[in-house]
Amino acid sequence: MSDKDNKTDVISRAPSLLSIGPSLLASKDFDKLYSQGMGLIEEVAAYLDGEGRKQSRELNREAAFVYASESMRLTTRLMQMASWLLLQRAVREGEVTSQSALDEKEKIKFFRSTYDKSGPGWSDLPPKLLDYIEKGERLYERVIRFDRLDRLENESVEEIQIEAEKSLEAAGGIAEQFSRLNAAFGKDKKSD
Repeated sequence: MSDKDNKTDVISRAPSLLSIGPSLLASKDFDKLYSQGMGLIEEVAAYLDGEGRKQSRELNREAAFVYASESMRLTTRLMQMASWLLLQRAVREGEVTSQSALDEKEKIKFFRSTYDKSGPGWSDLPPKLLDYIEKGERLYERVIRFDRLDRLENESVEEIQIEAEKSLEAAGGIAEQFSRLNAAFGKDKKSD
């Protein structure tokens, strides 16, 4: 194996050699988050398409406007979560490389927004929608935390790879110098 092949092998193995803990994707916490997130998405979709639609027709003008705004915001957040969760699962299943996933995750933008729960019309919203908004907020925050941890883990792996490459390059330079020294002075050692 040449020095170049050895260097490439060590660099490619650096993340597994230096991994501090298990990947987030392999954790039971991710399984739970995935299950809860996808379950909530299905529940909310069924609600907004059925019972929620009926309830929204019975609301006064202000509450109907708030209902439309909040259901849209909730749907947007849930779709962002679904994209992130499905992408993470694809990496876990080996359908997508980690690098491809990182590139795709750059397209998913998480935004924190506050709800004006004291504004006009809010108190007239159906309790079930309010419950879904609350659950959606909590899951959205968990996904944001997971995403941050995942990005930190990936940044750490990248930093480890860069450091390993630098160390190997430096070691290669030293090894080359020793090789030259041995070539120049090696004959004297053999005669001893």
